[in-house]
Amino acid sequence: MSWHGGPLVGFDLETTGTDVESDRIVTAAVVRLEPDGTVSRERTWLLDPGVAIPEQASGIHGITTGHARKHGVPAASAVEEITGAVAEVLRSGTPLVVMNARYDLSLLDRECRRYGLRSISERLGVLPSPIVDPLVLDKHVDRYRKGKRALHALCAHYGVPLDDAHDARADAVAAVRVVRRMGERHHPVGALSLTDLHALQVRAAAAQSASLQSYLRRTTNPSAVVEPAWPVIPRSR
Repeated sequence: MSWHGGPLVGFDLETTGTDVESDRIVTAAVVRLEPDGTVSRERTWLLDPGVAIPEQASGIHGITTGHARKHGVPAASAVEEITGAVAEVLRSGTPLVVMNARYDLSLLDRECRRYGLRSISERLGVLPSPIVDPLVLDKHVDRYRKGKRALHALCAHYGVPLDDAHDARADAVAAVRVVRRMGERHHPVGALSLTDLHALQVRAAAAQSASLQSYLRRTTNPSAVVEPAWPVIPRSR
């Protein structure tokens, strides 16, 4: 059976910003979809991140500082639960679908360090795998397509509904449905084993970063550096 024809688990975070080293988790979702597309299991979290949520971030995901403080659970306990849930999925061998995995998984890693918790890698003994990243895969299978590659754009391109963008659960479900369509449409990728698929994305992510870095250095910033590591950015010392 192909990887996209079996169960897949979507994972998504909504956060206070876009810096993996300093920003915090606000909401999270881990959602399992069966081969027929039905949701068979899900967990969601609303956190009190312990810091103010910038208005720009609230404008995207709809969670204000006041709402998070009143209704959110303490960040440390939630991060422990989220990390444990993700590690359990990967330990089972079920593919974990994460849109822009380099960001979400790295931010979760930094949250673990912040609260003195074991990271996913420490729990598994290896880097998180198998991961399926719609962003990396779409850039690989359709390199020269013009236009945006954000989740809403991928949903439109692959004919997947996205009714509540930037809700962690909705985004996790949509990401799974996008990679299913991608695997069906692009047979060479859809026919890969999970081991080969993960390795392909490691190489593709590095190549995509190198290409972007080269472009930025030619056009706007001669000293630009684009992180090549995937699916987790290594911690700085």
